[in-house]
Amino acid sequence: MLFISHSAAVALGFALGIYALPILTAPPAPDAAMLQERAQGAAFSAEFTRDLAGSDFLHWGEGRISLTDTQIVHEGKLAPGPDYKLYLLPTFVEDEAGFEGLRPQALRIGDVKSFSGFVLDLPEGVDLTRYNTVLVWCEAFGEFITAAQYR
Repeated sequence: MLFISHSAAVALGFALGIYALPILTAPPAPDAAMLQERAQGAAFSAEFTRDLAGSDFLHWGEGRISLTDTQIVHEGKLAPGPDYKLYLLPTFVEDEAGFEGLRPQALRIGDVKSFSGFVLDLPEGVDLTRYNTVLVWCEAFGEFITAAQYR
């Protein structure tokens, strides 16, 4: 019984550590004024919502996502977690299976490190019209976080 209770405590502590570490080590999010300024003149925009098939109480995103010729700007919140990546996709998906099926066609933009808004630079030469969806994915656990169709 002692072994079982200690094992459960270690497992719970490990799980809480994995969840809390990204929150504790996340860089400060950009301020709202800077996010609004960077989003001005966006060629495309969309909304992240919590009501997607692949989202749940631990994996979600909400807020406005704006795509300019040089950057992707998120004004909103993401559920905290480790190893988030932002992708562009040619087709809208809303769960893990959908993303895994389209992964060969996805373009990885970069790492998402803050959970209260972010700005990511687009790689040079990216044609946003070749894609229609922005997706946040947890690489470490293969978890869908959120997606938004911008065209």
